[in-house]
Amino acid sequence: MSRLSKALAGPGYVILNVLRAINIITFLDLIAASVVMLIKISINNNFFFFEAVSHAFTTILGVFLVISELPFFDKFFTRFVPQLGETASFVPLSLVMLIMGVSVLGNLNNDDYSQDHMGMPFWRIVASAGILAMTMGIVNFIASFIFADSENSLTARHVRSYGAVADKVLDSKSSQRSFKLSPSGSFHNNNQADGLPTYRQVSITRSAEELRNSRFPVNISSPVREKTTTSPHATPYGETPEVTMPDLAHHPAMQGGNFV
Repeated sequence: MSRLSKALAGPGYVILNVLRAINIITFLDLIAASVVMLIKISINNNFFFFEAVSHAFTTILGVFLVISELPFFDKFFTRFVPQLGETASFVPLSLVMLIMGVSVLGNLNNDDYSQDHMGMPFWRIVASAGILAMTMGIVNFIASFIFADSENSLTARHVRSYGAVADKVLDSKSSQRSFKLSPSGSFHNNNQADGLPTYRQVSITRSAEELRNSRFPVNISSPVREKTTTSPHATPYGETPEVTMPDLAHHPAMQGGNFV
């Protein structure tokens, strides 16, 4: 299936761009049909306002879809409306076209939009818009699966934009998103811009001073006491006291008269 998709990528570039032009014509036809029905609406009761709003909404939606099919706003739709962006398939677009086609054709059941009331030229505009929208919705739905390459994560929109080199362009873009050259000249991972978490290696080595401040906030003083000057006879802890010569006048050996 992957080989078949690669073989169809070249012709698919031409076929899908032709379908793009037909899609734009279809949406323009839907816009014209909605404007015609908005003009030809009859005020039968107070609920005509909601019918007018539905036609106005279809007109605005048609203009929005025409802009989405132009090749100038791919980045905008990829970011804000991913269902119509470059990475999406044609399935959402085809479903919207089917709903719009059924809605337009359903209005022909109303007497206000009959051939006699609208006239044959305007009636044909409405009928052609509904039929063309339903037909192109089915065609886009089928093309979304024929020209897609699920194994390489390629959608039909990728093939419509890049043709046979769609896989290479996609690989190049993914590589640029993964790694980006920083101003200092070193490469760093750019996964954080894609919403992925980053992991940093935290150093587990700390200085002795940092550990002492964090684990032992209480400072322990030195066991050696400082020498005090308040008392002259006090002996400092840990120091050797001075040896003084005893008074020999009172020694028994010096007193011969008293020696027995």
